[in-house]
Amino acid sequence: MSFDAATLRYNDQGLVPVIAQDHATGEVLMMAWMNAEAVTRTLDTGRVTYWSRSRQAFWIKGETSGNVQELVDLRVDCDRDCVLVTVRQTGPACHTGRRTCFYTAVRGGDEVELMAPDA
Repeated sequence: MSFDAATLRYNDQGLVPVIAQDHATGEVLMMAWMNAEAVTRTLDTGRVTYWSRSRQAFWIKGETSGNVQELVDLRVDCDRDCVLVTVRQTGPACHTGRRTCFYTAVRGGDEVELMAPDA
């Protein structure tokens, strides 16, 4: 059965949440958004393409930073309302310079920073 991006369940803004996970380590790198065209572009090019809600434009991860996400696998959850992309990540995934966007934990009611930006 062939995949059709239009069969995903998008929110009122026409977007679906996307989790990016490192293919080799399983580490969750970031969460972003895609519309149907971004899903299609990602599958067609192998370069993960997101939809920027603030800029109202497509952005290819690493296009300006060099921190590229090469698509390994795109998976759809059981409700078809969330996407998981497993990627080969070059450099940090987070715009703060950290490997992952999930660098803050809540422990004992306090926020704890788990990692500094990559040097």
